[in-house]
Amino acid sequence: MALNKNPKADLKRKYQRYWEISLILSLTLIIVAFKFFPEFKQEVLEIDAPQELIMTEDVEATKQETAPPPPPKPPIPIEAPTDDVLEDVAIEATDLDVDAVVAAPPPPPKVEEEESEPVFFVAVEQMPEPIGGIGAIQKKIVYPEIAKRAGVQGRVYVKAYVDEAGKVTKVELIRGIGAGCDEAAMEAVNSVMFSPGKQRGKPVKVQVTVPVLFKLQ
Repeated sequence: MALNKNPKADLKRKYQRYWEISLILSLTLIIVAFKFFPEFKQEVLEIDAPQELIMTEDVEATKQETAPPPPPKPPIPIEAPTDDVLEDVAIEATDLDVDAVVAAPPPPPKVEEEESEPVFFVAVEQMPEPIGGIGAIQKKIVYPEIAKRAGVQGRVYVKAYVDEAGKVTKVELIRGIGAGCDEAAMEAVNSVMFSPGKQRGKPVKVQVTVPVLFKLQ
C-alpha cells in the first residue's frame, strides 16, 4: 500500500512563491538605493612628497674616425741597361817633388776682440754720492710745462752708472711719472758729478739709484 504525502509537509510547493517575493524585495531595495543615494563622493588622497627633477642631457653620438691608409712604399730604383760607353779618364802623375819650394800659407785673419762692457758694482763699502747732495740734482731740474698744467707730481727713480772718476757714464729710468718728468730727471742726474764709490779704499765703478722729487709749489 502506497503512502500519500501530506501537502502541508511538502516544502517544494512554496519555493516558487518565496523566490518571487525575494526577487521583488531585491529590486525594490535597489530602486530605493539609487533614488535616495544617486551620487557617491570620492575622497582625494593627497600625498605630500618632494618632487625630484630629473635632468636629461643629450649625448652626441660619437663618430669613430677610420685611420688613414698607410702611405705607399717608395719604388725600388732599378738600374736600367745603357749602351753608353764610359770614356777613359786620364789620371795625372802624383809623384812628390821633395826639392820643390813650397810657399808659406797666408797668415790667419786677425779677429777683432769685442770690447766687454765694464762691470759696475751694485754695493760697495763706500757708495757714490752726488757732490752737493740731492739738492744739487734738484737745482738742475727743469719742471716740464705740460706736467705743471696737468698737475703731475711724484718721484722719479733713475739708475746712474758712476765710473772711478765720479762721472756719470749712463743713466736708466727705473720708475717714472710721465709728462716729461722722466726725461728731465735723467738729464739732471747725468749732469751732476759724484764722489766715486770705493771698495777696499780703491775707486770702482758703481751703479746707484737716485730719487728725484717733482713737487708743484
